Amino acid sequence: MTTTLPRAQLPLPVRTPPQKGRGGPHRVSRWQIYLPLGLYLLFTLVPFYWMLVFAFRPRGSDSLLPWPITFDNFATVWTGMGFGMFFQNSLLVGVASLISTTVIALSGGYALARYAFKGRQLFLVAMLCTQFIPGAMMLIPLFEIFRTLGLVNSLWALVIAETVFQLPLSLILISGFIRNIPIELEQAAWVDGCSRLRAFFAIVLPMLRPALVAVGSFAFIHSWNNFLFALMFVSEQEKFTLPVGLAFTIGEFSVDFGALAAGGVVAAVPVVLVFAVIQRYLVQGMSAGAVKG
Repeated sequence: MTTTLPRAQLPLPVRTPPQKGRGGPHRVSRWQIYLPLGLYLLFTLVPFYWMLVFAFRPRGSDSLLPWPITFDNFATVWTGMGFGMFFQNSLLVGVASLISTTVIALSGGYALARYAFKGRQLFLVAMLCTQFIPGAMMLIPLFEIFRTLGLVNSLWALVIAETVFQLPLSLILISGFIRNIPIELEQAAWVDGCSRLRAFFAIVLPMLRPALVAVGSFAFIHSWNNFLFALMFVSEQEKFTLPVGLAFTIGEFSVDFGALAAGGVVAAVPVVLVFAVIQRYLVQGMSAGAVKG
């Protein structure tokens, strides 16, 4: 027969005080977190604030606030300076670069992740080494290639150049993400009668959404912001992109700061919207693609 002790006689758990020092927990005060973040946020947002002030306030005004708000600067850059056409060119280059980079990186990343062939590791090392080559070093070779192919003064030259420079990182990200997907899922689909291609579209592709968003967003934003390739490979004004159009708003003897700021807002808004929509997929795709190499 077992007896139970009264509640008052039960031994109480002994709490050990937290160890202070190198191995113990360390509580960080709020000001140690918010003060650096606030300074960084101030340093980051002040240029954007001044850009908005110059873009929305009337010309000749010295006010520190964009009041009264006017859209004259936007009308000037969109119609008078051709920014509507520049916007279309940048959008075409960005979307085409996104599609080409994603499709090629998807097929190449799957081959690197699922097939064992001689020279695979050497190929990955070569892809990594290409990231150390600045784009300025490749301007003359690329220009000669595009001149031979008749692609100078063509937006497709920008698409090809952007795709080539975005592919190494995209291949590494997607191949690392596919390695994290168990091969047993595809093998189960093969047993059920699916071909490798059908298993890829039914099993692997839906699980690659974060990686595809990360790769596509990097390709789009890099091509949207690229200035060097657009300046060197395109000389006709009707084929300028937004970065080149912004550079040409600066005159030889004067600068229209209102028009320049309005053009900067037009160029920045799509990138901000893209990041706002895909930020959760972007972090997940980058972290998952970097787990295995």
